[in-house]
Amino acid sequence: MRAITIPEPGGPEALIWAEVPDPQPAEGEILIDVAASAVNRADLLQRQGFYDPPPGSSPYPGLECAGRVAALGPGVHGWAVGDEVCALLAGGGYAEKVAVPAGQVLPLPDGIDLVTAAALPEVACTVWSNVFMIAHLRPGETLLVHGGSSGIGTMAIQLAKAVGARVVVTAGSAEKLARCAELGADVLIDYHQQDFVTEVREATGGKGADVILDIVGAKYLERNVKALAVNGRLAIIGMQGGVKAELNIGALLAKRAAITAAGLRARPLQEKAAIVAAVREHVWPLIGNGQVRPVVDRTLPMADAAEAHRVVDASGHIGKVVLTV
Repeated sequence: MRAITIPEPGGPEALIWAEVPDPQPAEGEILIDVAASAVNRADLLQRQGFYDPPPGSSPYPGLECAGRVAALGPGVHGWAVGDEVCALLAGGGYAEKVAVPAGQVLPLPDGIDLVTAAALPEVACTVWSNVFMIAHLRPGETLLVHGGSSGIGTMAIQLAKAVGARVVVTAGSAEKLARCAELGADVLIDYHQQDFVTEVREATGGKGADVILDIVGAKYLERNVKALAVNGRLAIIGMQGGVKAELNIGALLAKRAAITAAGLRARPLQEKAAIVAAVREHVWPLIGNGQVRPVVDRTLPMADAAEAHRVVDASGHIGKVVLTV
């Protein structure tokens, strides 16, 4: 088969579409003929040599895919060759074939085609696990989403609105904020022009955000704590603004607040399977009935993965960038 390889870490030009050995499904795995994958910022870090796949995982980038079942490994039940599926991966989505544990495979939601479905697994699992399973966002609460126009952000806005929460977003341009508003965001903050702590307090009558979904990390830590409500929950899922910052524990104690940090890629298989099962139960019906929809900025051929990385590197997109085989 062909896959995007990274012979040497570097810029987008480091991504090479090359012939590689076909994967074989091990016990409990499903082999998928990939129709499409999607670009995540973790892929950019892997390309740069900063985010190696977990031991035993595919060496190729790509944390999600959609395609058709090509073969079943020993012990796999409930799926058949030819089924159209999408999947959460530890790696290997930038390829013509990938083997994935059966617990991380999902049927396509009603009304969603194969290419569009590739934009769903990583964002749906990330948002549902962090905002709902860990931070327990409830109806009537306020969610602050940093990077509201990103793939994660566009999914978070829609899921929060679907459960009856109020949504505040930050983004870096009027165009991106307008798209967030179209998806249901209630309060729009241009982080270039406005201080999100001040804006969140004004929008909530001084209360603050009950849950914050943060892709920035260290740069926003102090201000995120200030923006939290009493009993607020800060869910950190990214490090675009650095990894080290000072934390005023007194401020955290005064608000009886909690900070969590969680990724998906390195989690045990049982945890990933539980998240995927929860997404199938809670998120897939919302997509099927049209309350939630994947946002795809553009599609590019898999061989043009370098160009896709340039787009994401420059934050020149809204939603997800999808690669097709």
